[in-house]
Amino acid sequence: MGKTLTTWRPFTDLADMVDDMGQLFKDFFEYPKWNDDFFRPVLDIEEDDENIIVKTEVPGLKKEDIKVSVRGNLLTISGEKKREKETNNKTYHRIERTYGKFQRAITLPSDIEPNKVKANYKDGVLTITLTKPEILKPKEIEVEVK
Repeated sequence: MGKTLTTWRPFTDLADMVDDMGQLFKDFFEYPKWNDDFFRPVLDIEEDDENIIVKTEVPGLKKEDIKVSVRGNLLTISGEKKREKETNNKTYHRIERTYGKFQRAITLPSDIEPNKVKANYKDGVLTITLTKPEILKPKEIEVEVK
């Protein structure tokens, strides 16, 4: 029979260890909380002949909470994921969602047309389409026979 492969996720393992340590010392100390002003959305960058497409997960944000800017070949995505208001009559047993201001500055793999940048936000995913200039797009050259 073949072996089953498992993915090693060191940061998840570390977070689980912190949770376990928090439970161990819960009676002696206040349960440690992660710093809640750190939020770094993950992103993917793909490229074809026409465009560079950047997709980033920013669930729970409103359109007005997100800013996208381009300068040269530097794309900047910034915003803030705000925490819901806490009330004193609640006991939190676990807080794993991250909040806070974020900024991602990405050097694009090629130049783009700054006036043709489009940003769409749907189902928590921000998709930014950056059109390459005509000079960078592949052009097929017909071969003449003489």
